[in-house]
Amino acid sequence: MNKIGFLMGIVFMALSPFFVYGQLLDPVDYRITNSPETAQAGEIFSVEVEATIEGDWHLYSVLNDPDAGPYPTTFSSGSTRMAVAGQVEESEAVIAFDPNFQTELGWHSNGADFKIPVAFRSELEGEQTIVLEVLYQVCDDVSCLPPKTKTIEASIVLDGVAENPYTDFEEIGETEELVAFELTSSGGVPLDDLWGYIWIAITAGLAALLTPCVFPLIPLTVSYFSNQGSGQKGEKKSNIGQALIFGLSIILIFTGLGAILSVILGVSGVSQFASNPWVNLFIGMLFIFFGVSLLGLFELRLPYQLTNWLNRKSNESGGVTGTLFMGFTISAVSFSCTAPFVGAILAATAGGEWFYPIVGMLAFSTAFALPFVLLALFPSYLESLPKSGSWMNVVKVILGFVILAASIKFLANADIIWDWGIVTRPLGIAAWITFFLLAGFYILGFFALHGEERPKSITTGRLLLAIPFLLFSLYLTPGMMGASLGIWDAWLPASKATDVSVVRSISSSGGGAAQESIWSDDYDASVEKAIAENRPIFIDFTGYTCTNCRAMESTVFPLENIQDRFSQMENVKLYTDGGSKAEENQQFQFDLTGTLALPTYVIVDPHSGQVLDQLIGFTRAPDFEEFLNRGIERYRQVRS
Repeated sequence: MNKIGFLMGIVFMALSPFFVYGQLLDPVDYRITNSPETAQAGEIFSVEVEATIEGDWHLYSVLNDPDAGPYPTTFSSGSTRMAVAGQVEESEAVIAFDPNFQTELGWHSNGADFKIPVAFRSELEGEQTIVLEVLYQVCDDVSCLPPKTKTIEASIVLDGVAENPYTDFEEIGETEELVAFELTSSGGVPLDDLWGYIWIAITAGLAALLTPCVFPLIPLTVSYFSNQGSGQKGEKKSNIGQALIFGLSIILIFTGLGAILSVILGVSGVSQFASNPWVNLFIGMLFIFFGVSLLGLFELRLPYQLTNWLNRKSNESGGVTGTLFMGFTISAVSFSCTAPFVGAILAATAGGEWFYPIVGMLAFSTAFALPFVLLALFPSYLESLPKSGSWMNVVKVILGFVILAASIKFLANADIIWDWGIVTRPLGIAAWITFFLLAGFYILGFFALHGEERPKSITTGRLLLAIPFLLFSLYLTPGMMGASLGIWDAWLPASKATDVSVVRSISSSGGGAAQESIWSDDYDASVEKAIAENRPIFIDFTGYTCTNCRAMESTVFPLENIQDRFSQMENVKLYTDGGSKAEENQQFQFDLTGTLALPTYVIVDPHSGQVLDQLIGFTRAPDFEEFLNRGIERYRQVRS
């Protein structure tokens, strides 16, 4: 029973940051506590709102200067029938120095009360709905959540008209209610992206097992548990408990690393990870560092004092304590081979949500620990494993070339944000061709690394393994001349008009005019044009560093059916992770869609600003075409 409790304690410790932050993603709750049951049309009356704030978050005062940094709490009308008719009053706010914005600001902790003056249009009567929208932002001492908008409602009956009715209502041209549509997707994490990330982490965990400093540890671990259980009463039951504790200790170590990263970066930090060129440059250089270490230039090691101490403790201690130290020892000894994989998984959190590092490390460590646990439970299967040998070094070198190729993506992200023009698409493709050719030639034994002996003959297995690398290099070659590489373009530097392109040159020399871009980067101008031409607006919220965005642009957007739908709309492309309008575009995306995920696609009625439909994440062509058709049809319904 004690062991079960101990195991549950480990699981709780490993996952507790996940649950804590999950509860605090929306730490403010609003409710209307007092409003009149009846009022006159045009009469100004007060609505009292109570805000409850959980945890250590604080809500910013309505009186803060918007230019000071955070968004002040702002109440506005959520209906064309009413208006906020005066200054909002609030309970006393604390005035203190805010470390996030390096200035004194007013904020509320735990809770706040607001009094909002509102009025309805004088031509209305009967039962109406008070609809208030509140835009707010909360921060703690180390991080801030993105600004959020909530709607709160209450009922009221209008009886008669005020003697001097309030008249300062916004001119909107039309006062009809907007048609409510069920959106294809709303704010949140696209599940396809999350599951794809989890599968990458699981694959990395399994691949790490095949490296030279991990694979030989498997029989040693099985031997350790066999010795621990021999001669003891209830040997099988004891081995099962110790094996599970061993696996959970490995999961705890790696998942704890992901949790620490989430806490350091904060809830808003991870979501902004991909937009920072310094972060991308660091990750790119880190991948190069890991790649050349896997190629054997040097070996990553933890201090030998630490590994020796852990090993000694695992041998000296028995039972649960010894098993825990054994798990820590395995994690430390395998560091030189697992570090590149862990670095890659954590780097892949760029652009994801705050919990990606935790989920990634949980998936990686579970896949990494599972074979150790299973073979400790069923040691007879150990004999069926392949013997350690040179094949493990081949796997290690291949992974080194793959990680070097992956570094190009992050270096290109930094390059495009800083507009260097160095890591271009042709250069990226040339680097990939080089890395994959070298991997293929290495497998075939054309060269050896660091004192290895070249194989005397090429086995069938080596030949079959080398063929995909060589074929992929040939497949990439047309991309050097400007041809599309389909889905692989998503992982390469973005194409630019200044890139060397034989395809474009041939098209120009043949008298073909370059296709005029259908995309605008000015939303306001597009609204005016869309109204004049009576067509909906298609907004592509995208990012320079967004892999799924590039995948959509290279594999879905160019299709003839999709281009036909685009021609029926006014098309706007807004970058939220770089450029002079990044912050403005990001705030616009959040206000319009309630999410900061990329890519996010929105179809809007330019007359009213109503969202007709929205879609998040990479989408197959038939589903994307259906989404566009639905948005166009809804626009026709609204405007008919």
